[in-house]
Amino acid sequence: MDDVAVGPLDLAARVDDALAVQALAFGLSDDEVAVRRHIVLRHLGCRGARALGATTPTGRLIGFVYGMPNDRAHWWSTVVEPYLRSAHLDHWLDDSFVITELHVHPAYQGRGIGRTLITRITDEAQEPRSILSAIDVESPARALYRSLGYRDIARRVLFPSAPTPYAVMGAPLPLIRP
Repeated sequence: MDDVAVGPLDLAARVDDALAVQALAFGLSDDEVAVRRHIVLRHLGCRGARALGATTPTGRLIGFVYGMPNDRAHWWSTVVEPYLRSAHLDHWLDDSFVITELHVHPAYQGRGIGRTLITRITDEAQEPRSILSAIDVESPARALYRSLGYRDIARRVLFPSAPTPYAVMGAPLPLIRP
């Protein structure tokens, strides 16, 4: 990670660079990127939204994370709330910092960049816990989240536009360090 700098990111100014990373890391089509562009820009207007980026010495964005204090009125919360409520865990939606997106360019994965991005952004959170959603399969991302202290609080969560189920994960803050 010596050749990568992590710091504040003006996500509105670099939304296209960030979405290019997300498209590669997550396998998004051009149509999906267009939809997500609108969503990212809308999220940036939410209270407490902030972003960090990982850049190369030439300024190329190769990773990013953004999130905000959770709001039960936001679309994501309204989708996951019934799943959490059925397990008597919907209190996780209160006083939580939600990791909205975390992506690292595939060529840079496995170098600690994702870990650095998520720990730095949550270290700045005022909330006592963090929540996120991830595709509900065993993956390097899920392993990373578990190593940081996240645990599954809902499984097989179905988002209207997603073809695969997700898991909602939560962790107390600060996150675990290796």
